[in-house]
Amino acid sequence: MNKTDSLIYVIFGASGDLTKRKLIPALYALFVQKLLPEKFALMGASRSLLTNGDFRESMKAAIHEFKEIDDTSGIDEFMEKLHYTAVRFDDVSSYLELKQGLEKLRTMSNIGGNTVFYLSTPPSLYGIIPQHLSAVGLHRQDDGFKRLIIEKPFGYDLESAISLKNLLLKDWNEDQIFRIDHYLGKETVQNLLVTRFSNGMFEPLWNRNYIHHVEITSAESIGVEKRGGYFDSSGSLRDMVQNHLLQVTALSAMEPPSSLDSSAIRNEILKVLQSLRPIPREDVGKVAIRGQYLSSTIKGKPIPGYREEEGVAADSVTETYAALKFYIDNWRWGGVPFYIRTGKRLPTRVTEVVIHFKATPHFLFSGDKYRQAWNQLVIRIQPDEGILLKFGMKTPGAGFEVQNVNMDFHYKDLSNQRIPLAYERLIHDAIHGDATLFARTEEVLEAWKFLTPVIEAWKNEQEVPLYGYPAGTWGPQQADDLIEGQDMSWRYPCKNLSDDGIYCEL
Repeated sequence: MNKTDSLIYVIFGASGDLTKRKLIPALYALFVQKLLPEKFALMGASRSLLTNGDFRESMKAAIHEFKEIDDTSGIDEFMEKLHYTAVRFDDVSSYLELKQGLEKLRTMSNIGGNTVFYLSTPPSLYGIIPQHLSAVGLHRQDDGFKRLIIEKPFGYDLESAISLKNLLLKDWNEDQIFRIDHYLGKETVQNLLVTRFSNGMFEPLWNRNYIHHVEITSAESIGVEKRGGYFDSSGSLRDMVQNHLLQVTALSAMEPPSSLDSSAIRNEILKVLQSLRPIPREDVGKVAIRGQYLSSTIKGKPIPGYREEEGVAADSVTETYAALKFYIDNWRWGGVPFYIRTGKRLPTRVTEVVIHFKATPHFLFSGDKYRQAWNQLVIRIQPDEGILLKFGMKTPGAGFEVQNVNMDFHYKDLSNQRIPLAYERLIHDAIHGDATLFARTEEVLEAWKFLTPVIEAWKNEQEVPLYGYPAGTWGPQQADDLIEGQDMSWRYPCKNLSDDGIYCEL
């Protein structure tokens, strides 16, 4: 990681929700921990006509409301580093004004040319803003580095992702572009690498010889909230699977990198995505399940169905639940099925990776529950970050009755350690040029390529069903049919909310 002693941080879309909720609180947390460059200034840019004072007051309130760190002693000093300029995103002349403002700020603050541009904007501007920046020379690195941070989604499908790639790489270098995926900034996602590659007990077992299947779940208990209009044009497959969950899959399945260098790690991630077995168009209905939540009653409160949400078409076929079964065709994982599921209005909010180990070749002991529940390693990404190991132990008393027990670790038990939130870690890494936790162009394109048959089938083939599921349940029952093996199903850490009582084993 390179040391950076001076920097101007430019946020496009500075008056937006992401800036207030995540970016400014994360930057302040870095500032108060003295993790920002010694000479630092921030320039907010958006269409809104604001003064420096207006912008500072808004960001100060955001830090108090969405603070990531308890220490508020540095807020006033941090506010002095914040500046604002109005920019007309589609007008190249406005970028000349931005350039002049940055030059004035550099002179005033004695800061060199190092600049990070964060695009906290709608995806429709991901091609326009970089083009206009390069048109006025703000991409040139002769006086210091220039970096672009781009939020997901990177494209809407394979074709649009390739077009965006070509547009960006016309003037910007690949090493200048940081595609941010906040999932990769989570401590437990990064701990996948440590769990696998620092423990000799796991590595010999992490392959087709001992693992029956791998399950990755990202569940949300909320609906689309006020994002109905955006979500209805996207859906769970694009919103969650193409980026977050395939990246987590790659980290779970990758080979050991030769070093912790970002290129070495990203090379192994890319190899996994390149090894995903293509899904034949005719098999989509068998290996990809889509669902849409229906109205329900949860704890006596009526919950609207997806088609009743604000901004959603009354005849929408957009999926709020997606589950896939696929294979990774390489030496380590040959024949091992991987299962991914994500959905809204499920019983709880949880993201986890579950490694299901193969059963012993011969059952010596009694206990039907043990026979059905094989050893599992559960890596909990959110909300209660940690690791859970499930294995069999003898039930006290005569005989050899076996029951499953848990060996559980929670990150919160490390009481003397503060766990930085995802944006804080990723912003810090991008400032210092560490691209380890950012997706490379080839990774994004391989993910789109893999999902293209599913996207096209769900769009064009009416015979591929869209299953309904009541809000508060674990999705369509048909998703259970994806799991191979007798008496096997997804791991259900919580009961359905429609059941009497809620039990969560997170």
